Amino acid sequence: MKIIVLAGGLSTERDVSLSSSAGICKTLLEKGHDAFLLDVFLGLTYDPNRLEEVFTLPGHGLEIAKNISTAEPDIKAVKASRPDQSNCFLGPNVIELCRMADITFLGLHGGEGENGKLQATFDLLGIKYTGPDSLGCAVAMDKGFTKHIFMQAGVDTPPGMSLHKSAPDKSPEALGLSLPVVVKPCSGGSSIGVYIVHTEDEYTDALSKSFRYEDEVVVESYIKGREFACGIIDGEALPPIEIIPKTGFFDYTNKYQDGATDEVCPADISEEISDKMKELTVRAYHALKLNVYSRADFLLDDKGNLYCLELNTLPGMTSASLLPKEAQAVGIEYGDLCELIIQKSLEARY
Repeated sequence: MKIIVLAGGLSTERDVSLSSSAGICKTLLEKGHDAFLLDVFLGLTYDPNRLEEVFTLPGHGLEIAKNISTAEPDIKAVKASRPDQSNCFLGPNVIELCRMADITFLGLHGGEGENGKLQATFDLLGIKYTGPDSLGCAVAMDKGFTKHIFMQAGVDTPPGMSLHKSAPDKSPEALGLSLPVVVKPCSGGSSIGVYIVHTEDEYTDALSKSFRYEDEVVVESYIKGREFACGIIDGEALPPIEIIPKTGFFDYTNKYQDGATDEVCPADISEEISDKMKELTVRAYHALKLNVYSRADFLLDDKGNLYCLELNTLPGMTSASLLPKEAQAVGIEYGDLCELIIQKSLEARY
C-alpha cells in the first residue's frame, strides 16, 4: 500500500508525534509498504507533477524526526521555519499526497490532529485515515465534557469540572472541591500543563500556568494511587499496563525520558480489578462514540477504587509506547499492530 504517515503539527505534543510517526513509518516500510513520513504543517515542497515519486524517495521523509527533544517544542520557531509563511494548518502538498495514498496513518497527538477537525476535513475530501471518527475525537479531546459523559455513563472519574479563564470566582470551593486538586488544560495532552496542588498559593500559580496553554482548564479532586493504562482495539480491551514513575507522576518528562518510568504489562493486579478496568475502558470508549482504537488512563486508589481520567484517541505509537506494549502482551507485534489499525480503520468507515 501507499501510505502517508502524518506527523508533527502545532500542538505541544509535536515532538512526541514525530517520534511515534517515525516508528510507524519504519515498521510499515519493513512490512513492504511504500510509506512516507510527512509533517502536516510544514508539508513538502516538491514538483506537483511528480508527487507520485514521493512514496519511493530514499529517505522516506524520516529525516524530519531526527534530534527529537524531551523538552516542550518551540511552536513559534516551527511556524517561522515554514518557507511559505502561511498560517494554514495543512502544509504544501499535504492534501495532494494524502489523496494519492491508499490511506493516511494519523500519527498526530493533541491539537488539530486529535480534536476531530482534521478527521472531519479528510471525511469531506474523501481521504482515508486511521483512528476514530471526527465526532469521537472532538468529544474525547474536551476533558470537561468527557467528565460529564463519564458520570452519565457510569464510568467512575475524579470529581471536578471545567473552569474558564473569565470565571469571576476560580476558588476550589466555588467548584465544590477542596485541596488537594489537580489542574490541567481542558484539551491538552502528554501531561503538559498538569499540576498537583496542595495549597492556595500553589493553586493560584497552577491556574496561571495552565491558562497559558488555553482558556479553559479542568480542576478535579486529587486521587492518590497507582497509574494504569488500558488500550482498546475494535471494541476489545487489551491487558492493562501499570505505569510506575521513578519520581513524581507520569508527566511529560517521565513519559519520554528513557529510564524515567517502569511499565509492567500485564499489570500486577487481581483478575477482578483487571476485568473491571477493561470493562470501564469498553464502556468509556462507546460512551464517547469512539471506534478503531484508543487508550484509557486510570488511577487505582488504596481502597481498590478505579477512576478513569480520559481516553486518548491517537495514543503514542512508538514500539516502546503503552499501547504497543499491551498489544505485545497478547501476541500482536508492533508492525502487525500498525497493520491491524489500518485494517480496522478501513473496515470501520470504508
